[in-house]
Amino acid sequence: MKKTLDITLNLTLDLTIIIPSYNTRELLRNCIRSIYEHTRGIGFEIICIDDHSPDGSADMVAEEFPGVILVRNLTNQFYVRNNNLGLRMSRARYACLLNSDTLLIGNAFLALVKYMDENPGVAACGPKLLNPDGSIQHCIRHFSGPLTMLLQALNWHKLFPRSRLTDRYYATGFDYSKAQPVDSIGTTAYVIRRSTWETAGLLDERFRLFVSDLAYNFMLKQKGYAVHYTPVAEIVHFGSQSVNQQAKKSLAELHQALITFNDAYDYFGRSRASKLLVRLAVKARNGLKRAEFRLSSDKRVIKGPGAPRRMRTS
Repeated sequence: MKKTLDITLNLTLDLTIIIPSYNTRELLRNCIRSIYEHTRGIGFEIICIDDHSPDGSADMVAEEFPGVILVRNLTNQFYVRNNNLGLRMSRARYACLLNSDTLLIGNAFLALVKYMDENPGVAACGPKLLNPDGSIQHCIRHFSGPLTMLLQALNWHKLFPRSRLTDRYYATGFDYSKAQPVDSIGTTAYVIRRSTWETAGLLDERFRLFVSDLAYNFMLKQKGYAVHYTPVAEIVHFGSQSVNQQAKKSLAELHQALITFNDAYDYFGRSRASKLLVRLAVKARNGLKRAEFRLSSDKRVIKGPGAPRRMRTS
């Protein structure tokens, strides 16, 4: 009897908003404020998972937002595990994985819940992301081959921004004005249907952060699930505010994640020879990116087409 009652209560919530956070106190404060300010017309809960931040983020949430379900990690668990914990804790029909460095400027979550309700065949979706200056942030990626990834490492997208090879990964020609199926969309503001994570599975915990979105979308596509982009909602994303705090370490983790992705999903091929070549290529890419990091004044980890300018946090 109690189990039946719990299920009935769960159905009254439309959306669980899951915010993993590390050391982004002011951005997190503004993010949560914007959710409460703009979200109307749906039942929602917010789960904030503080990943042992030293900046007082968890105390701020406890003091200023008592309605938020707060988890205080005693050690770093990192992005993927924190999101999976939030999904396991969710009591709603849908969940939204939301970065702490985002800002709602309208009733985005009502629009996204309606979109999922009106499109029952969609497993997950993401909205239009905006840079702080209001320009579109490119959040769509195509699944691409090893040549494209190698050229991307050589900054081909900077030399030839309109190249077809650039478009094969960065989807530079993507039409952000209309809803449509996509290969991969970032998990910055990523709405998942409960049946998706209960049936297809949670995020892959072989990753800590990097490539986890690509891996999850790739897994969904392999299993026949549809992932959509929709412009019915717009959310501002400041971009990579946690990973830029330790950029050199993040670069190393990014490249190890690429190797893990290929090993786990046979992305560039199944043979031992192809995987060895990928390992060597990724290590070479890592070396190029580290050299670029040392020589460039731009110390961001993620800076492809449409990425926001670097900003300082207090």
